[in-house]
Formats: sequence, C-alpha cells, structure tokens
Amino acid sequence: MYFSATGNTEKAVKRVAEAIARAIGVPLEVFDFTFPESRESVQKYGPEDLVVIGTPVYAGRVPNKMLPYIQTGLQGEKTPMIPIVTFGNRSYDNALIELVEELGAKGFRSIAGACVPSEHAFIAKLAAGRPDSKDLEELSKFASKTAEKLMALSELPTESIHVPGEYPAPYYKPLGADGKPAVFLKAKPKTDEDKCDRCGTCESMCPMGSISKEDPMMVDGVCIKCQACVRKCPRGAKYFDDPDFLSHVEMLKENYAGRKEAEYFI
Repeated sequence: MYFSATGNTEKAVKRVAEAIARAIGVPLEVFDFTFPESRESVQKYGPEDLVVIGTPVYAGRVPNKMLPYIQTGLQGEKTPMIPIVTFGNRSYDNALIELVEELGAKGFRSIAGACVPSEHAFIAKLAAGRPDSKDLEELSKFASKTAEKLMALSELPTESIHVPGEYPAPYYKPLGADGKPAVFLKAKPKTDEDKCDRCGTCESMCPMGSISKEDPMMVDGVCIKCQACVRKCPRGAKYFDDPDFLSHVEMLKENYAGRKEAEYFI
C-alpha cells in the first residue's frame, strides 16, 4: 500500500512486500492510494493481514494532504504493519514515527519500519536513481529479517516497535539559498505553451486532481509540489519558476549532495 507520485516509494514498498510474501508463502495484494479515486473508500484489515505501507516525506512528515486519508480511510484490528518512508536525501525527520502513531491509533501495530533515501522530487541530482541496486538489496535483507521475526512470533504484538522522532511534530520549514525561510506553499507549475500538446498526461498524473481536464495549463486546485506533472510530461512542458521554490532547490543542492543511507528498525 503506498502513495507514490513519482514512483520511488512504490519501488521500495513493493520490494519489501514481494520479498516477505515469498518468504512466508502468502498471496500479495497491491493498493495504490496515489490518485483521488482510490481514496474514496475505506480499507479494512484484520489480524490475519500484514500491511506494508509507504509514503514519501514532505516537509519532514507524512504528506499533509494524505494524512486525512490515513486517519479515516484505513482501519486495522490488531493488524501487523511495516511502515516505510522515503526521503529526498535531506532527512526523514518525524515522518516514520507519525505514520507509526497515526496508524497505531487505527488498530495497526508496527513490527518493523524503514526510512529509505530516494531521488528528490524537486531535483533529480539529489539521491539520483535511488532506491538504487544497493538500496534494493538492503530492502530485501530487511524483508527477510522481518519475515523471520514475524514467523517467530507466538502472538501478535500489542504495541508498535520504537522508532526515533517527535510526535506530534511541527513541519520542517524550508530554507532558501540565503538561509532565510523560503515560502512557496502557493506555488504551482507553469506550462511552456510551445511544448505542450495537450496530451492530458499531467492531468491524469496529478494526485490531487488539480489540473484541468479541459485546459491542462490551468491548475485549479491544491498543488503539493510532488512534481508528478513535471517528471511525467512527455514533452517537458511543465516547470516551476517560483523564486522561493528555486532558492530552496539551490539550498538543497548546496547542502545535501552527499549520499545518505537507509535506516531500518526491527
């Protein structure tokens, strides 16, 4: 189960879920809640299920526009869970503990968890190509150890494992290249009219359903800066030009270019 606007979280979650399903010999079901229509129904799970769930880290937490669905659209009943968060080479901050606690309140119990660096949505040069082959190998090992733990349990856990972080926690405040706060909440993608052929890809890929079907150059609703429209436009017609957004990107390039490693909790 995952929210994955650009595919990196999906890649990590599927690697873990597929490996565990093979290890313990159970069928695998996939639920993608990236798009609005998938978040219209309530998903219920019992003690016989194992949920591997993942989201990217936005401003140090679970994406705020996905949090209401996590709080109301998912129900567990002593359901074992493996939460996974992917972060763009800066920090996962408090996203993992937030996922653990929010779903813990809905009847899920975390038996393991992972924080995995992934290519930054804002700039591909940060953690480029990740999760890469090394990450995927580590995720497979994590899955094997988690499967062994699960099979060794005599009864389902009553509490989730401990993971680092602060809950509840404030959102990370983005900084610009000058070290001052960079405020770009209202920034929306622009469209190069010379490149756009109105194919509709951007509209279909927007997880908020905010791009107009009639005119893909119009962003009528909320933009969460996931970059799905930018990354998936076949003609490279979408872009951001908000000064604060671009300044924040420069700050990330300057300060977070080094390779970060994943963290695992079992």
